[in-house]
Amino acid sequence: MKDFSFHLRAGHGKGVLLIHGLTGAPGEMKFLAKRLYRQGFDVHAPLLAGHGSDDGHLLKTTWRDWLDSVRAAYHRMAADLDHVYVAGICVGGALGLALGAEEPVGAAAVYSMTYRYDGWNMARWYSGIVPIAQPFARLPGLRRLSFAEPYPFGLKDERLRESVANADNPLIPGALDRLPLGSMYEMHALGDHIDRIGRQIRNPTLILHARDDDMSHPRNAERLRGALGGPVELHMLDDCYHMIHVDRQRDLVGDLTAGFFGPPTLAQARHA
Repeated sequence: MKDFSFHLRAGHGKGVLLIHGLTGAPGEMKFLAKRLYRQGFDVHAPLLAGHGSDDGHLLKTTWRDWLDSVRAAYHRMAADLDHVYVAGICVGGALGLALGAEEPVGAAAVYSMTYRYDGWNMARWYSGIVPIAQPFARLPGLRRLSFAEPYPFGLKDERLRESVANADNPLIPGALDRLPLGSMYEMHALGDHIDRIGRQIRNPTLILHARDDDMSHPRNAERLRGALGGPVELHMLDDCYHMIHVDRQRDLVGDLTAGFFGPPTLAQARHA
């Protein structure tokens, strides 16, 4: 299996662990990674367990396996840096929070938190099928049932949409174009875990969410804010859909994230 992970080294003592979403791949974090790197952060985007290949490999893993991937990447960064922060999209954001309950993470950024796929473009198939099938999602036949991500693919930017639709030139190498029900079950289980341990997560958290998120209604962001025990900043974005770290306001996402984490000072940069 190809490893799509990447690492950018700025050398100023601060780093951000960037965590891709469910069925995604590290390449979706490259726009954000470059933005943070230019502001002085080391950046590492690991490949989550089971990802980067096909549905069969993904279905062999649980959210705890995905968290193990994040934890291993965190320890590699923490060995070389003074401060490590986490930022992730959807499931990646939830994994960053779960890590923060176990490790001394400086702060977390969560993009497009998804407890449930209940955005304006998802309600028809999600509300009609998933609540019925979900209790049986661990059964071998049902867990392999998969759903194609519908147009507009979480993107308001039309040019990016077309890149996603072009199978010959994928926007995100290694990303899967279908979501198995069994993996969706793991996403729900991870969200429930965050609710249970939320009060133990006391590191500062930045929550960014699109008002017009096509996959995850803003109520998901509000639910997360209410679950966490530490200080929270919530910003709603107004010119993007679910993939806020890739879409039209990706530079704003990067700048808000860097500002929240506190980019390395000039003194730190000179010292490095």
